[in-house]
Formats: sequence, C-alpha cells, structure tokens
Amino acid sequence: RAPADAPAPRPAPAVTAAPDPDPWETVRTARHPGRPTTLDYLETAFDGFVELHGDRLGADCPAVVGGIARLDGRPLMVIGHQKGHTTAELVTRNFGMASPAGHRKALRLMRLAARLRLPVVTLVDTPGADPGVTAEQQGQAAAIAENILALTVLPTPVVAVVTGEGGSGGALALAVADRVLMLEHAVYSVISPEGCAAILWPDSSAAPQAARALRLTGADLCRLGVVDELVPEPRPAAHADPGGAAELLRLAVAANLAPLLTVPPATLVRRRRQRFRRFGAARSVTSGPAATARAAERPEVA
Repeated sequence: RAPADAPAPRPAPAVTAAPDPDPWETVRTARHPGRPTTLDYLETAFDGFVELHGDRLGADCPAVVGGIARLDGRPLMVIGHQKGHTTAELVTRNFGMASPAGHRKALRLMRLAARLRLPVVTLVDTPGADPGVTAEQQGQAAAIAENILALTVLPTPVVAVVTGEGGSGGALALAVADRVLMLEHAVYSVISPEGCAAILWPDSSAAPQAARALRLTGADLCRLGVVDELVPEPRPAAHADPGGAAELLRLAVAANLAPLLTVPPATLVRRRRQRFRRFGAARSVTSGPAATARAAERPEVA
C-alpha cells in the first residue's frame, strides 16, 4: 500500500490499439532522436530524483544514470541508460553504450538498494555495451557478468522496462528482473539487425529482413514469454507525446511493482532465477506415439 501522503493517481492518457507494425519500422522508431530518455522519464514519471554518481573505483560513466526517486510516494532505486536527443548529447553519453564503469555504477546502486530495502526499476535503452578496445581491456565482459549475477540474487523487487533499444549484453546487464516490460515501439534483441545482416547476408543492407527474422518487437517477445507486458504508447509513438508516454510508463511500473512488494526475498530470488532458466529449454512431448518412437530410438545408457 502506498504511503498516506502519496499524490492522487493521474488519469492515463487515451491510447488506441494498433496492428503489429513492421519490425524494421519499429527499430527506426525505437531509435528516434526525440524519443524520451531515462532522464526525461525521471523528470516526469518519477518524483524527487537524486542522482548518485560514480563506480567508487575512479570513473563516472555518463551512459548510465541512477539514483533514488519516488513513484506514487514510494522510494525506490532507478537505474537506466542515457542517450540524449542532440548529436552533442549522444556523443557525450556514448550513445547510451555503457563502459565497465557504467556497469559497476549500476551494480553499486543495486547493492545499495538491497541494503536500504528499496525496489529497483531499470530503464533499458542501449544499442549494446561499449564495444571499444579500452572497454574490453577494462573488463567489459566481467562487468556485465557481475551485474547479471547480482540481479539473479538481489533480495528486493526488480522491474525492468525496455524503453527504446534493448541491445545484447548491455541491455541484459539491467534487465534480469522479476517483471520485464517493453514499450510498444521498443526493440529487444541479442544483436542489431545491421549486425545480424552483416553475418547472415552479404551486407547490412539486409537489415529490414534481419529485423523481421529476429523477432525483436514487444509483441513477438510477449508471445515468446521473454517479456511479461507490452506498455502502450501515445499515437503515433512516445516521441510525439513524451508526457503521455511517461504517464503510461508510470502506471505500468506501479501496477507490476505492487504485487512484488509483499513477496518474501527468498521467493523473489527463486522465481526470478526460474524465470530466466526456462528460456531456451527444450519442450519435449512426454506421452503419445511420437514420444514412444523417440524413446525406442534412444540408445540405452550404461
């Protein structure tokens, strides 16, 4: 239950249902420079944000922002990727691609949230982790792995929202959560369409075809069970009405966080680990003629 002094709920913006868009168009929309960023949402969907800086090892990655805020009067920790709207902002924020220092900053804030018993909300919007040589030399893979490990055992509720691009390990480092949401025009994939096209087709010009094959839209990922809920956006997309998009995000996060607040920490951790362990698990038929035939063909194991 929210505190007694919590502000009155604001009405949700009106949205209308739309058919599934072409995946490549969704990718282009997710990358729109006017799309709300993490700092935009922190100003509109959350209250009283206090940013916390640094990884306590010597760096403060600008591609990751985080700190304590309130949602409907309840304190929580918010961590997200930050891109920007102008070319100068994008360059300064490294296009939202976190360095190892950015992942360590996020890890520090997650652990702080656990000590303070605060829920964690993450806002994912990155093409991927920083792919540079310096990042690799500074332990990029290990930093991402440590975040994923920490999130699998974090004894506090975690809700992740893919707000724009959810790219590869850089996204997963903030997206191991009890509930994973996606905005309607966001994408979430192990590789970019251009990268996939460069590997499987002659060149990156096949990116639209790759986008369709990757099943990276929210609708596809909800059907696959990777994402729990699709958050609607004002028409035609969030960049056309950032305030309305922020209100819809606020309502979705609040609704998904509320049931988690009363779950015992051990149960939260167990369910979260089970959620991710079942991805990619083979689904076998345990009865019927097909199963009998497969059993007959399987050699005995001594």
